[in-house]
Amino acid sequence: MSRPLPLHRGVSGMRNLSNSNVFWDSEVKDKTEKEDLDRNRASDQSYLPLRFPFRLLCPDNSPSKYGVTENGFASDPFSVGSPRSRHKLTVLFLKLSLVVIVILALTGSFWWTLSISTLSRGHIFHGYRRLQEQLVLDLWDIGELSLGASRMKEIDFCPEESENHIPCFNISENLALGYSDGSEYDRQCGQGSRQSCLVLPPVNYKIPLRWPTGRDVIWVANVKITGQEVFTSGSLTKRMMMLEEEQISFRSASLMFDGVEDYSHQIAEMIGLRNESNFIQAGVRTILDIGCGYGSFGAHLFSKQLLTMCIANYESSGSQVQLTLERGLPAMIGSFNSKQLPYPSLSFDMLHCARCGIDWDEKDGIFLIEVDRVLKPGGYFVWTSPLTNVQSFLRNKEKQKRWNFVRDFAENLCWELLSQQEETVLWKKTSKKNCYNSRKPGSGPPICSKGQDVESPYYRPLQNCIGGAHSRRWFPIEERPTWPSRSNLNKNELALYGLHSEELNEDTANSRTAVRNYWSLLSPLIFSDHPKRPGDEDPSPPYNMLRNVLDMNARYGGLNAALLEAGKSVWVMNVVPTSGPNYLPLILDRGYVGVLHDWCEAFPTYPRTYDMVHADGLLSLETSQHRRCTMLDLFSEIDRLLRPEGWILIRDAAPLVESARALTTRLKWDARIIEIESNSDERLLICQKPFFKKQAM
Repeated sequence: MSRPLPLHRGVSGMRNLSNSNVFWDSEVKDKTEKEDLDRNRASDQSYLPLRFPFRLLCPDNSPSKYGVTENGFASDPFSVGSPRSRHKLTVLFLKLSLVVIVILALTGSFWWTLSISTLSRGHIFHGYRRLQEQLVLDLWDIGELSLGASRMKEIDFCPEESENHIPCFNISENLALGYSDGSEYDRQCGQGSRQSCLVLPPVNYKIPLRWPTGRDVIWVANVKITGQEVFTSGSLTKRMMMLEEEQISFRSASLMFDGVEDYSHQIAEMIGLRNESNFIQAGVRTILDIGCGYGSFGAHLFSKQLLTMCIANYESSGSQVQLTLERGLPAMIGSFNSKQLPYPSLSFDMLHCARCGIDWDEKDGIFLIEVDRVLKPGGYFVWTSPLTNVQSFLRNKEKQKRWNFVRDFAENLCWELLSQQEETVLWKKTSKKNCYNSRKPGSGPPICSKGQDVESPYYRPLQNCIGGAHSRRWFPIEERPTWPSRSNLNKNELALYGLHSEELNEDTANSRTAVRNYWSLLSPLIFSDHPKRPGDEDPSPPYNMLRNVLDMNARYGGLNAALLEAGKSVWVMNVVPTSGPNYLPLILDRGYVGVLHDWCEAFPTYPRTYDMVHADGLLSLETSQHRRCTMLDLFSEIDRLLRPEGWILIRDAAPLVESARALTTRLKWDARIIEIESNSDERLLICQKPFFKKQAM
């Protein structure tokens, strides 16, 4: 028990002199002396407010001003020439000095603020944004915690009927809502279109075979298709496959057709080339394959360094897009029915339609106008159909009427009919804008006004006018550098997109470093069945497991460029979020494929599409916007898009990555955070989606 401190009465600092005969007796003191003492006390109290803060800084260890002399009397603090007086003057001088120092400091701070550099402002703004991000995360965490432990449990698996489901595509529901005339196949994303469960693979699902074998052979159980659908398919490229027990084998030759190789060779000759290997010399690198069958045309051209994007309507069974994606080839759901495609104007070097099921003569040729919009100047449109067969429409007046409409409408679009052989017709889009003004009045669709001519529409209604004519990117494909030189744009070309060469160079350098780091971290795991040390060259196929990568925030396409430069046998779906700056025209002009997308909506593809998902800075971008969805919604969509045993790479600010890491347990992902650089405030989250096998009923 501590001893209580003694309480002393009287004036602080007074000593009780028990052996002295001199005592303080107020009754004996003279009245005048008492009044003087009262005045001194009153005067001293006026210094207290100023003296108190200074004492906090510099404690006064000297005796109290009412200290007692050796004779037992209190000394007079205001005696002229006394030591106490000199002490008071010193204290006053120090106080004044402190005031001067404070004034000088405030003045210097004021002038420093006025002269702050632009770079410093950027750092301050960056710091403010970091604080803002942290605040958003803290509020989000508080909201999660306030909902109780039930919100932190693992997400349940979806029912069996969802194993091939795509949110935003529900034909029966669209028909019930009154959509018809083809619009029931369109994408309709409402508030209830998100999934809050994890999609399980089919019962007998198997990991896809590695390339190049996996490009021609897939597992039947991995897709939804019946044997009847295999043998009754009408498309040229659909019928080039065989059903063999547990596998579907895609053949480049068939008894019914000469094969994709001969077909591609025929198209090259119609352009005036020796063979399809010369497509690149003619300025062709990217191709949009409409109603692509099962991707055989694009699979063949892939080996020629040509990149073919397959688009087709949503199909609940026997999907062209699903089988093409299962082969590891570029594909997505896209429809010409009522809305513009999510690509900028002047995007592709060639459009291809081989019995694609689109009636180009319908709706006053509006589908052909959309083809013209996404086709680059000097690009090619290839159409293979029984309708174009001369012998066929000579016997059928209705077919002849339809063919005449398409031929005349194409001419009014300033397309040149280069060649027609059997069922295949090939047009070349004009390279000169003045062709539109030289047409006869009223002989074709007008040029869109600047208000109508949106360079990067996002599922807008189809326009009945010619788009792209106002674009600064109007350059004929034959005048552009050929692949792969076209991926490296010069200073003048970058100016068209509002970029400086330094910005692209920095993005390229960062992407190269990122790819080296990713491969060093993942290669021992990806190539587990083939010994490989970090830094070694990748083993040749079929050991390269990564066929495709979904880059959710592609910026300028730097990751795509770095992977190709490193010799990786992969293709990248470059996604530009609608919430950020739009550089999709730049990405497509570099010779890559990509699309505009809102990540609060489901991506237009089937489950289990991609081997790897990459998101650099996406969380920062989404949290800076007025979010209509949560981070958990975003991650649930990633899980749907990723095949079992696929990889997720998320690079972002440390607080955001930490929050993301907390969510991975709910998604059952295996996750690990990597510190990128010791002086960096960013972190890398590496996750792998487990392979959960559904039990057969």
